[in-house]
Amino acid sequence: QVHLVESGGGLVQAGGSLRLSCAASGRAFSTITMGWFRQAPGAERESVANISRSGGTTYYADFVKGRFTISRDNVKNTVYLQMSSLKPEDTAVYYCAGRSTPVISTTIYHYAYWGQGTQVTVSS
Repeated sequence: QVHLVESGGGLVQAGGSLRLSCAASGRAFSTITMGWFRQAPGAERESVANISRSGGTTYYADFVKGRFTISRDNVKNTVYLQMSSLKPEDTAVYYCAGRSTPVISTTIYHYAYWGQGTQVTVSS
């Protein structure tokens, strides 16, 4: 089992930045492929960014490319999402998720482990 806890959400003005963190416990973090997802009110949950076990491979949704950066620290058992140039449409609950297999996936049901989410609100 893997326990995930997100932090770092909040209210920010458009154009601002936030860094989300997700702390993991319960299993060797370096064996878990990680991802960040988000869900806006009335919308389906969608993949934002994903990162391989080593951190050497990353994948981004088109709508965040060039603005968001996913990274991980396997010593601190933490994955990060650095968000810049935030837009009001980035407003959502952001979740980190993990899966045991080594292949990066953007598919929600491929992830067995989920955090409780952290709210990000971007004002215009």
